[in-house]
Amino acid sequence: MRKSIVVGIAAALLAGAGVVAAEHAFGAETPAYHPTRLAHVGDAKQLIVVVGDGPKSSYSRVYTYEKNTTGTWSVKFGAMAGRNGYSGWAWASSRVQNTGTSPSGTFPITLAFGLKPNPGTRTAYRRVDSNDYWVGDDKDPKTYNILQPQASPKRTWRTSQAEKLASYPTQYEYAAVIDFNRPAPSSITYNKTLGEHVTSRPANVKRGSAIFLHVNGKGSTAGCVSVSRTNMINVLKWLNPAMKPRIVMAPSADIGRA
Repeated sequence: MRKSIVVGIAAALLAGAGVVAAEHAFGAETPAYHPTRLAHVGDAKQLIVVVGDGPKSSYSRVYTYEKNTTGTWSVKFGAMAGRNGYSGWAWASSRVQNTGTSPSGTFPITLAFGLKPNPGTRTAYRRVDSNDYWVGDDKDPKTYNILQPQASPKRTWRTSQAEKLASYPTQYEYAAVIDFNRPAPSSITYNKTLGEHVTSRPANVKRGSAIFLHVNGKGSTAGCVSVSRTNMINVLKWLNPAMKPRIVMAPSADIGRA
């Protein structure tokens, strides 16, 4: 075999090895929180990924991705600083109410609300006021983890076990509801006699309620995820129900399984 041919073959083999090496290097650089490495993306075409600094940390980073018509994921906004529960994280299936943990898992986002007018989101949006409560009364399963538009005199839930949304004027200027432990919307009806929304299929009253993505307060949260006001508005304007948005959230070591 001529020397030139041998050299050519060797060069081709080395080039091929370089391609393989480059692919491995690229794969190694793909972060664990990238959509292609997440376990429960499903048919979502918009993803918010919340990566906690650690299992007991209340600090996190928030990433946004969108899937284009060719099936490729691209970054929508730059990485955002976030805060989460003051006790860190717990898997959604075993989280306990009032423990200050954020639930690890993947959840749809189908509703938004705020004390301010709709900033331009295509997600169903409710402008709330001083009459609105989010109930977390574990003694009243039929109203648990449901938005109530008033504290009716005949209500069955305790106001002491509900968030009066107007009491959080900064955090709830704008918020997106994370569908953690929520009753199916199809199971909720309005009881005119009691003046409250009730469900025929209650959520688990031990797991917790009122888990939102909302505007930053002064520090950590009681289980929600928070970002700056500017980032929250940008995310709301971006969310599109037709793209079936989901939020994936967990500490960094677990994000691939969330």
